[in-house]
Amino acid sequence: MNDSFMSHQKLRRLTLTMMLVAVTVVISRIFLIPIPLTRGNVNLCDAGIFLTALSLGPREGATVGALTGFILDLLSGYAQYMFFSLAIHGIEGLVVGLLAAKFLGKAGQALVLCIGTLIMVSGYFGSDSLLYGISMGLIGIPANLIQGMVGAIVAFFLNDKIGGLLRR
Repeated sequence: MNDSFMSHQKLRRLTLTMMLVAVTVVISRIFLIPIPLTRGNVNLCDAGIFLTALSLGPREGATVGALTGFILDLLSGYAQYMFFSLAIHGIEGLVVGLLAAKFLGKAGQALVLCIGTLIMVSGYFGSDSLLYGISMGLIGIPANLIQGMVGAIVAFFLNDKIGGLLRR
């Protein structure tokens, strides 16, 4: 393969990844359910991260996760979470992308998505506890679990259709 082809492929992959960041941010801002008790919200951020990680792999999953988490917190007025979200969602996308290659099939995919959800929930438990105390960390677990599972379900069912298009 020549350098021009490889350069074109890298540019295509980068463009697709950045488009997925933009789409995930927009979808997450449109489908937003505020959770007053936790000062946060439930959105579809994890669906975009999971779909990217399953379809394109760990690097793209980590990139979409990190940038989407950071941008959403900035736009939503939760600047105190920006760097936590960058790390939490970045690690979530990375791990899901890495494990997706090892655990094949629908059962493997479901397991990987549950692991990704647990990474996100435990990450926000830690950040909430650090920022506001352990009681707020505990209060946030159900909402974060719902968000992660909704994202996992959406990604699970869309991966065959949309994931195939992304992998082309």
